[in-house]
Amino acid sequence: MDYYDALGVSKTASDSEIKAAYRRQALKWHPDRNKSTEATGKFKEVTKAFEVLSDPKKKQMYDQYGEDAFSRGGYGSAQGGGQNSQQGPFGNVYTNFSTEGFEGFDFGGFSDPFEIFEQFFGFQSPFSKRGRRQRRELYEINLTFDEAVKGVEKDTVIKGETKKIKIPAGVDNGMTIRFSDFDLQVKVKPHPYFRREGQDIYFEKDISYSLAVLGGVVEVPTIDGMVKLKIRNGTKSGTTVRLRGQGVAHPQTYHKGDQYVIFKVDIPSRVSSKAKKLLEELEQEIE
Repeated sequence: MDYYDALGVSKTASDSEIKAAYRRQALKWHPDRNKSTEATGKFKEVTKAFEVLSDPKKKQMYDQYGEDAFSRGGYGSAQGGGQNSQQGPFGNVYTNFSTEGFEGFDFGGFSDPFEIFEQFFGFQSPFSKRGRRQRRELYEINLTFDEAVKGVEKDTVIKGETKKIKIPAGVDNGMTIRFSDFDLQVKVKPHPYFRREGQDIYFEKDISYSLAVLGGVVEVPTIDGMVKLKIRNGTKSGTTVRLRGQGVAHPQTYHKGDQYVIFKVDIPSRVSSKAKKLLEELEQEIE
């Protein structure tokens, strides 16, 4: 196998080009996405190629000796039996092992390719060794919108015992919190008027037609209380105002998102004869 051909890059490709090529090929052949019979083999090939070409020392050995540099008994193989470690692009990896589900498959001195995928793309593949290990016990906890945003301590039953669990501020629906010996999946009840996307909050504010035309000041709610907003004259329906730092804190960094206020102009379906006359005069005045 030619590692450059496997990734679809030239021998002069830069590190960023190699990473971009691996991203494309890994997504194309990952068995979670590609159900063809050749997907698993192709995915292992592109991952093995990436491990070599992304590491300057391994790349130099490959350019000099070819794939033989990493075969057993070749220039780059570990000598002796048992588990041997070598430095890979993501830290120490171990040779001479078999992986559950791929018994007898020789990775040729390289780590589990599905774990490389996890480290590169940021989420776990069920094909990885870690994904195939014994699953941790998973429990659910139900939170209100405010509890998820602000954080809370709640009593919940874990392994038959009532425990007080501290939930950090900023967790979101579907998020899993890992504790020492169990996982806790968060279920958040929707808010009646706030809409959350990640750490940002969206709120629609109805304003009258006259307020949209003339301008003025309105009060809008945020997760931290009411704030006053100035409305410019001539504001159109759909105009959005960004309130920096008024969103949800990230549970790991405590950096806050933003709140977006979307103005919706309330146009009455019925008007009195007097109001109709005034609107007609206004239209003539504007023209």
